[in-house]
Amino acid sequence: MDVRSRNHVAVTGRAGGPVVVLAHGFGCDQNMWRLVVPILERDFTVVLFDHVGAGHSQLSAWSRERYSSLDGYVGDVLEVCRELGLGPVTFVGHSVSAMMGVLAAVREPEAFAGLVLLAPSPCFIDDPATGYRGGFSAEDIEELLESLDANYLGWSGAMAPVIMGNPERPQLGEELTNSFCRTDPEIARVFARVTFLSDNRADLAGVRVPTLVVQCSHDAIAPPEVGAFVHAQIPDSRLVTLTATGHCPQLAAPEETAAAIAAFADTAR
Repeated sequence: MDVRSRNHVAVTGRAGGPVVVLAHGFGCDQNMWRLVVPILERDFTVVLFDHVGAGHSQLSAWSRERYSSLDGYVGDVLEVCRELGLGPVTFVGHSVSAMMGVLAAVREPEAFAGLVLLAPSPCFIDDPATGYRGGFSAEDIEELLESLDANYLGWSGAMAPVIMGNPERPQLGEELTNSFCRTDPEIARVFARVTFLSDNRADLAGVRVPTLVVQCSHDAIAPPEVGAFVHAQIPDSRLVTLTATGHCPQLAAPEETAAAIAAFADTAR
């Protein structure tokens, strides 16, 4: 299957410029980057794609077997990079895609000039035995997944505004709700388990490419302690805390988000 069609790959921006690949999170597609792209494409070649099962990807390429873990998505990321043949890229992974970037960079570090981990979480579940705080108890996540299984559309309407934050701007929560609701419920149920049950804490120390950790000043999904943990575990990484709030700063604060990405990508090439 053609990789570009499978993942609905789009390339825009300055030809010959440093390459920035933007990867969306759960329940979203590449449209989530639309406010950031016009800023980045002035100086960079910008690559957008949809994870299989999202947006305008080829849904026929989705299978429970391949996409029941992050490995299937990581393989896709590496295939997209190889298909484009644009040399080492700066990979910007939002939310669960941040860990896809981590795993891809551990597997094939030569493919990456750098990583930008935007609102990352290597593990959403608290681990009292080690003192790790992911933001949720195991019971919280179990209830979240049960609710999603029982009524995906109702879950989307309730959870999207919480994930987005910024309650004074309800249109942002509505946009995320609509994005969730466009996702096939079966695919969403599988991807939700991949997102909320994965534990990639042990993989962080294996990253050997320049890395920027970008967190928001308040994020109900990935609290500041998580960003600090990721920063501490990845050797020589940098940490930036945006003034933006919520879990989707590319929509809530696109200029600030794009500036952080651009400043790092310019030095990572």
